Amino acid sequence: MEKRRYSRPVQVGPVTVGGLAPVSVQSMTNTDTRDVKATERQIAALAAAGCEIVRVAVPDQEAAAALGELCRKAPVPLVADIHFDYRLALAALKAGVAGLRLNPGNIGGPERVRAVAQAARERGVPIRIGVNAGSLEKSLRERYGGVTPEGMVESALRQAALLEEEGQQAIILSLKASDVPLTMAAYKLAAERCTYPLHLGITEAGTPWRGTIRSAVGLGALLAEGIGDTIRVSLTGDPVEEVRVGYEILKALNLREHGPVLISCPTCGRCRIDLVRLAEEVERAVAGLALPLKIAVMGCAVNGPGEAAEADFGIAGGRGAGLIFRRGEIVRKVPEAELVPALLAEIEAAYPGALQERRNSGAAG
Repeated sequence: MEKRRYSRPVQVGPVTVGGLAPVSVQSMTNTDTRDVKATERQIAALAAAGCEIVRVAVPDQEAAAALGELCRKAPVPLVADIHFDYRLALAALKAGVAGLRLNPGNIGGPERVRAVAQAARERGVPIRIGVNAGSLEKSLRERYGGVTPEGMVESALRQAALLEEEGQQAIILSLKASDVPLTMAAYKLAAERCTYPLHLGITEAGTPWRGTIRSAVGLGALLAEGIGDTIRVSLTGDPVEEVRVGYEILKALNLREHGPVLISCPTCGRCRIDLVRLAEEVERAVAGLALPLKIAVMGCAVNGPGEAAEADFGIAGGRGAGLIFRRGEIVRKVPEAELVPALLAEIEAAYPGALQERRNSGAAG
C-alpha cells in the first residue's frame, strides 16, 4: 500500500471527504425521485447497509420539489445529480441538499456554472465535478483525438477553475469511464495535478458479477496507490449491493472496518464436507452484522485449522464433522449438520444480541 494522497478536506453534510478522513462509501437511488415514499425507503435501506452519502437523480422541477422532504427525513446527506438544466441545481440548493454533482459536458456555458457556484458558496454546499468519458466536451475530444485521460482531467480542472473564481472552494472531482485502464489513468493524472478530493468509480460497470470485478480491479488498484477519498460502485441492480461491494473493496485493503470478513477455502478433492453450502449459510447468517469480525469456514486439514485458528471464530471441516474455533482455541467438535448453528452460538455467546440486532435491522430495511 502506498501512502495516502493528501487532499483538501470537503464537508458533505457531516461526512468529511478528503484530508485524512476514512474513504467513504456512496451509492445512488434508482427510484423515481418524484416518488417520495419509494425514494425514502431506498435511502433508509442504503443507510442501514452503511452507505454514508446518497445521490439522487433530479431530472426535472417535480423531482427538485421532492428534495425538501427527502432532505428533512434522510438519515444521511443527500447529493443532487444534475444534468442539462442548471436551474435544477439552484432548486436543489434551496431544498437543502448537502451536495451537488454537475457534469461539465452538459450543464451549459460558464455563466450557468458560475450561477450555481455562487449559490453553493452562499450555502456552504460542495460541488462534485463529475466528468464522464461518454459526455466529454466535443472541443476536448477533437483536441486530443478522442477521449483521453488528458482531456478528462482538463475538463475537470477547467470547471474547477470557474468555481474557484466565484469563491467556491468546496470541490470534489470524479473522472469516470466504463474502460478501466482509461479511468485509472485519468485519476492518476488528476492526483498529480491537483489537491481536490477524488470520488472514485467505474461508470456503467455492468451487472453485479461483472461490475463487481471491474470495480474491484479499478478502484482497488487506485486505492492501493493511495488515490481516492470516496467511492461509488456502479452496478446494474439493487444499489444496496453497491454498498456491500464498496466496503468489501475497502476491507480487502484494510482501509475500513465494516462488518465481518468471511474467509472460506475454494475446496478441493480433500474436502469431505459440503463446504459450499456451509459457507453460503454462514455468509447469509452474518450479513449485515456490524461487528468487524474475522470468520473462517475451511474444508480440510491442510489450511483449515491454521486459518480457523487465526480468525475470531471459525469452522475447520473434517469427514462429516468439524471443529469450532474461537479466538485460536478449539471449542468443540460437532457433526456437519450442527456446524453453522454451533458457530453462530459462539458468536452470540461472545456478543449477546448481535445476531438478533442484525435480523431486526434486516427486517426493517
